[in-house]
Amino acid sequence: MCKKLPENYEKALEKWEKMTITSDPMFGMVMQNKEICLELINRALPHLKATQIVQLTTQKDINVVAGRRVRYDVYVQDEDGNIIVIEMQVADRQNLPYRLRYCQEQIDHGLLLPGKDYRDLSLHPTYVLMFCDFDYFGYGWARYVFEMACTCNHQLKLGDQRTVVIFNALAKEFTKDE
Repeated sequence: MCKKLPENYEKALEKWEKMTITSDPMFGMVMQNKEICLELINRALPHLKATQIVQLTTQKDINVVAGRRVRYDVYVQDEDGNIIVIEMQVADRQNLPYRLRYCQEQIDHGLLLPGKDYRDLSLHPTYVLMFCDFDYFGYGWARYVFEMACTCNHQLKLGDQRTVVIFNALAKEFTKDE
């Protein structure tokens, strides 16, 4: 005789079957595989040529006293000390630049201990990879890359080793420059 499954199990199974890579649990599970995660990083940031992930944490919480808590979907440190945070954003809440600013700041918060020199941050270039189900900037590009540059001379970089890469899942065409 077949035993009836509890109702909450059936609901959980139904929810699981509807998940895609854009759902938090599925994204985290896929990214826990170091080989898949490393491949994604090397495709997103080919200049890094990462060969090994030293630390991989999914759903990493960063708590700051009297500050807003941050939970990174995926937090990675490679063999060269690069810190890569990988995020999935499915809802356009019209706050992406500010969310990324806060996210980037929180990465540094965890790297620089009291009494340490600010130059110690040079040992840990940071990258935030944000995969979006929308085109926040509206140019139709597959990839937007941001680094701090002078407004008078865009070739003059601040050199703080922070990079943000935003991927647009709605892009129809992909070029090497994007």
